[in-house]
Amino acid sequence: MLRVETRARARALQILYAWDVAGQPAIESIVARLAPLWGPVAGLDRAADLAARAAAGQPDFDRTIAAAAQHWRLERFGIVERNIVRLALAELAEGVTPARVVINEAVALAHWFAGPRAPAFVNGILDAVARDAGAL
Repeated sequence: MLRVETRARARALQILYAWDVAGQPAIESIVARLAPLWGPVAGLDRAADLAARAAAGQPDFDRTIAAAAQHWRLERFGIVERNIVRLALAELAEGVTPARVVINEAVALAHWFAGPRAPAFVNGILDAVARDAGAL
C-alpha cells in the first residue's frame, strides 16, 4: 500500500498529464472531470494543489528544466517525463519536503508511468537542478 503522499503525487501527475494533453485548460476543470472517475481518494486536495502549482509555474519550471538538460530541447522530453519534473520542481519550490525525498518520489513515478530510461533521466535533471539551487 502506498503512502497518502505518494498517491497524491501520482494523482497530481495524472492531473497534470490530462492538463497538458487537453491544451492546458484550468486545472480545476481537469480535476472536476477526473474526480468522479477516482471516487473518494485520500490526498486528492494535495494532488490538485500540487498540479495547480506545477501548471502555474510551468514557464519558469520549463526554463529551469531546459537549462539543466544539456543537449536536450524541452520538446524532446516525453510528456510524462516533462510533467514528472515539473511536479518535482513545484514541490521543491514549496520548500517543505526535503530535496532527496522529492527526487526519490519523482524517480518512483518515472518507474511507474514512464519508459525504462526515464528514471535515470528524471534523476539526472532533478539532481542538477537541486545542486544548482544548493538543496543537495
